[in-house]
Amino acid sequence: MPAASLTADCSIFSASLAGPGVHRNTGNQSAGDQSLFTSLYTSLAQQLPREPMEWRRTYGRAPKMIHLEANFVQFKEELLPKEGNKALLTFPFLHIYWTDCCDTETYKSSVKEDMMRWQNTLRSHSSADWVIIVVETNDTKKKNKPNILPRSSIVDKIRSDFCNKQNDRCVVLSDPLKDSSRSLESWNSLLLKLRTLLLMSFTKNLGRFEDDMRTLREKRTQPGWSFCEYFMVQEELAFVFEMLQQFEDALVQYDELDALFTQYVLNFGAGDTANWLGSFCAPVRNWSGLLLRRPIDMEKRDSIQRGEASLLDMRSYLFSRQCTLLIFLQRPWEVTQRALELLHNCVQELRLLEVSVIDGALDCWVFLSCLEVLHRIEGCCDQAQLAANCSHTVGLWVYATDKLKSLGELCGLVSKNGPTSEDLNRTVDLLAGLGDERPETVNSLQSPYKKLKEALSSVEAFERHYLELSHAAMEMYQAIGRQRSARLVGKSLAEFYMRKGDPERAETFLQEALKSYVSEGWSLPVTHTRKQIAECQKLLGRTEDYLQTSALLAGDVNLSTEERKHFCQEILTFAGRSGNQSHKVTLSMNVFAQLTRLQFHPAAASVHSGAVLQVELTLRCLMPVSVRIQQLAASIHFDIDHGGIHGRSKGTLRNTNQGTVEFKQGNSSAGPPSSAAAGPTLEMDEIQDRSPSDNSLNSVGVVCKNTHLIIRRRENGSTPETSNCVSPPAVAMKEGGQMLKVQNVTLEPGNNSITFTAPSGQPGTYMLRQLCATVGEVQFVLSHIYPSVRYEVYSQEPQLTVEPLSEPLLAGMPQLVKFTLLTGHYTVKKGDALQLSNTETMPILPSSSCTARISSPEAELVGESVLSIQSSEKVTSISLPPSPPYHALEFQLEVLCIIPSGSERPANERLTNGEVRHRPRSYSHPNTPMTAIDQRMSIDCPWSIYSTLLALTFYIPFKTKHSLLSAGNRKYIQVCVQNVSDMNFTLADLKLTEKQHSSLELQSFNTKTNQLLCSKHSVFCLWEVRWKDDLPSCLQCVFSANFSPLNQDSSAFKPFHYQFQLERVTTLYSVRAEILPPAGEQHCRSGLVCELEVCITRLTEPSEGEVAEDSKTDTDGLKTTRLMYEVADSSSNWAVCGKSSGMVLMPLRVNATHKVQIEVMPLFAGHLPFPRIKVLKYLPHNAAAAIQPDPDSCVENDSLSLLDKSLDDQGDTASIRSRGSVHSVGSSDQQQRGVAMPRLEPFSAGQVFNNSHSQQVLVLPTADDHIMEVNAT
Repeated sequence: MPAASLTADCSIFSASLAGPGVHRNTGNQSAGDQSLFTSLYTSLAQQLPREPMEWRRTYGRAPKMIHLEANFVQFKEELLPKEGNKALLTFPFLHIYWTDCCDTETYKSSVKEDMMRWQNTLRSHSSADWVIIVVETNDTKKKNKPNILPRSSIVDKIRSDFCNKQNDRCVVLSDPLKDSSRSLESWNSLLLKLRTLLLMSFTKNLGRFEDDMRTLREKRTQPGWSFCEYFMVQEELAFVFEMLQQFEDALVQYDELDALFTQYVLNFGAGDTANWLGSFCAPVRNWSGLLLRRPIDMEKRDSIQRGEASLLDMRSYLFSRQCTLLIFLQRPWEVTQRALELLHNCVQELRLLEVSVIDGALDCWVFLSCLEVLHRIEGCCDQAQLAANCSHTVGLWVYATDKLKSLGELCGLVSKNGPTSEDLNRTVDLLAGLGDERPETVNSLQSPYKKLKEALSSVEAFERHYLELSHAAMEMYQAIGRQRSARLVGKSLAEFYMRKGDPERAETFLQEALKSYVSEGWSLPVTHTRKQIAECQKLLGRTEDYLQTSALLAGDVNLSTEERKHFCQEILTFAGRSGNQSHKVTLSMNVFAQLTRLQFHPAAASVHSGAVLQVELTLRCLMPVSVRIQQLAASIHFDIDHGGIHGRSKGTLRNTNQGTVEFKQGNSSAGPPSSAAAGPTLEMDEIQDRSPSDNSLNSVGVVCKNTHLIIRRRENGSTPETSNCVSPPAVAMKEGGQMLKVQNVTLEPGNNSITFTAPSGQPGTYMLRQLCATVGEVQFVLSHIYPSVRYEVYSQEPQLTVEPLSEPLLAGMPQLVKFTLLTGHYTVKKGDALQLSNTETMPILPSSSCTARISSPEAELVGESVLSIQSSEKVTSISLPPSPPYHALEFQLEVLCIIPSGSERPANERLTNGEVRHRPRSYSHPNTPMTAIDQRMSIDCPWSIYSTLLALTFYIPFKTKHSLLSAGNRKYIQVCVQNVSDMNFTLADLKLTEKQHSSLELQSFNTKTNQLLCSKHSVFCLWEVRWKDDLPSCLQCVFSANFSPLNQDSSAFKPFHYQFQLERVTTLYSVRAEILPPAGEQHCRSGLVCELEVCITRLTEPSEGEVAEDSKTDTDGLKTTRLMYEVADSSSNWAVCGKSSGMVLMPLRVNATHKVQIEVMPLFAGHLPFPRIKVLKYLPHNAAAAIQPDPDSCVENDSLSLLDKSLDDQGDTASIRSRGSVHSVGSSDQQQRGVAMPRLEPFSAGQVFNNSHSQQVLVLPTADDHIMEVNAT
């Protein structure tokens, strides 16, 4: 805990605070019996600091718990502070008067007067911090027993005389030397009072001192202000905090002084000078370094107090005090950080202040200071802590190493010949400036003073100390993982070894340093280090490494042109030697030239076998002069597995743009060697998994093709292909493969274009792998070209394709199709012909002139020839003109796709190859409203024994539908033709015929001969069916018309047929309904129940099929059938009050009638339409289903009949819920169990005619309401 230090002496005392290590003279004037205080001093000094006190500071600073120690001195008036005295350590904070008087006469005669003089003296010096302690003992009572008064009387007199307003300033201490509870209580009360008063006085005077110090600092801009004087004042405050063991606050004071002094020095450098800085600009005479082994360096403090300190003295003393406090705070690693900043800043401050320093003096001072800090840290930490925190100390080791190296170079200890006489004189001057060794380190064998003196004494000693420091720094850097810094120290060692004439050791360290520079992209250090490496390699006779490094330097733009030419000439000189041709020096091409672009001609990089393919390379020569190359060769890897032997492969060229590959600078093939070596780039390739049945894509993925380069073992963390970082690895050219070669090429500085002719004899994939340039005895090899570059030589089979000239192809009209024959490796000879199988659905139209165009692979026209086309019943032969291989033969033919009429299919036909002809079927295409027809043709080609099947898709421009309409016994047939294409047509000769019954007459209501049918519009045609005897139950109809595009000649009309079949066209029943008003009413009224009478009448005799299907014979022998009726109103105009449906037994004879009465109630007033009346067949459980499928998928709609909507529109009734075309009366559970249940079947269109379908009835309101609701339809 924090503590304050006080001392005590006599009967009248002053308590003051003192800082450790500062000598001062403090004393008090005393009066009274000194033996009294002497007997109490020991107990008082021991017990006062035992209990902590809470120290509350001003300006909102956090309170702290401190222990106070009192330093008592005898009271003397001359020791009281004078006006303007800023001393805080010698200040008497509390004045104490001790007395054991218990006699009234003695008090009046002597003690009172003595107290008054004491009070007056304090009052004259404005001191209000005092206390009177009255000691009560039994011995005193016995001596003065006759005249003794109660102790309270003496205390009361003292309080009334001196403490009228401050009664707490008089304290009684009872029997202090006895061991009793009363004595203990009295001691505790006294100690608490002393602590409180002492702390209050200290806080008050400390605040006053801080205000005075702050005022003094604010006067720093006035003339005559001195930093040294202010330094002593604020350091007084720091001493007080240190005495209280508030080391953090004490450190803040020194940090503020440090910052203030630094700011003045910076301002001086900017031109703002201060007069007091003149003393710090004096030349440096002593450079003995920091002194951290003393708590306070009194010599430097006294020089600061006298204003005679130099800059180094000020900085040394200030840092020594900071170091002491940081050690007290157990923050030794911050000492090293501050020390490193201090040493660097001092060097700069000396330059700013233009202080005169002899050469090497600062290096000595820095070296000694670094070792002093390190020894101070070693003294307060054990070896385990030092090893674990070497990251904090390694900076000082390196700085000391650098300064020792500078001293060695300055004193001639690094050169091969040793120091000269001038160097020796300089060494003597530097050692003289160190002065005598300090007493603290005289007995230390490893003191910084002895180390420096020994290192400068001889070459061997210097080398030993320098290597010791360098290796220690490197080991520390490596231990903390800072490889770059370790290699930087190694580079400094390399320079040392080069000066010593040991290039072999120097190269090792230079290589390591170069790794860091290359990996981090420091171009200038890379250049400088490579020059040093080249010098080492030349001295060591490593020819190949020297040439590689020379090539790197010759292409380095950071060097001057003369230097680059020098290194280039080194290579050319070696290359021009005549020697063993079988052994050539292989270097990396990256240092000689960069491959920047590769371009194929033709750009597709895919040619047929035997074709000419040229490869144009663009090389950027890095050399500063022209270089003549005897041979430039590119190795090729041939892969037949990926070749296009059956056609062109999917991807023939990677990363291409119109046949060009750009190589980025920085990758493994074309990057500058000085760039960061991040390893080879991934070579990725796509893989696809397709279904063998329909060639659909199942999965897709990527695969790495150079895994052996990516996932290979690396030595000591080196990146791939740059293990030494000096010379990119040179890989020898692989022999035995195919090569692209060009002879005698001169490369100029910059971009150069070289053209190769690539081999294209054998089909397959050719990949360019390596590039090699031969210059005399030197080969520059590019080990791997990336991105991968390949071209394809294919041997393509002939391909025949047929495609329309315009989309879409319309059926029923002549259309032009384009035949394209890619001859591939086949040569079309004279007499070769294509044999096309003729089909009835798509005949090939004869043409008087059909010209074939022959084009080269570059789409250039080679020639034209008229085709000879011969047609027979089953085959159309097209004679082909002679064509060379890998050319395109194109011609056009006119075909016609017959629109299917829907007639019965004829027997199967066979194609020319014996296969059964599959007749085309129409289907709906999802992307167009038109119906599509796929037409297939079989073509026999002269180059194959197999037939080629080709398909064309035609679209029917029309959609046709028909419907049967009824009006009683009269029948009408309506045909709708809808144009679903984008063209406009003209329809002519619209006809409808019936194929089976000649007695039928179809009377046309179509007045126009020609009809305009626009796009997305429809034309409706109507015919009435008339018969003489009986109307057939089934009609086979054929609708025919001629059509042509709008504004075409009459010769362009083409026929169009549409066949359909109508079944069950006879009207079987007539339904008539009548709504009767309520009794007594002339008209129906809303809300009143009316009677709906339904009359069902049989109109025809039953047919044989109808009798056998669903009739029964009653007891009278009459054939009957069961019908189900249902009354429902979907428009909510009527409410069915009673039974809404029921079954009737209908006789199968003409004019048989059945009437049904149903109660209905109109819900609205007005002319309301009749409710919907539905009649259905009721089939018993033993009857077979009578639903007949409609093969023609025709649409029959009787707009005048009952069933004009499907049963899905039926509503729920009281007895039946119908949902479909065939309805079961039983439950769904019974149907699922397979039990035969009755069911309902709707009549075909036209079999039931509703006479009341469009009738309305007048409904009046129920009463004379002012608001009448009328429903008008």
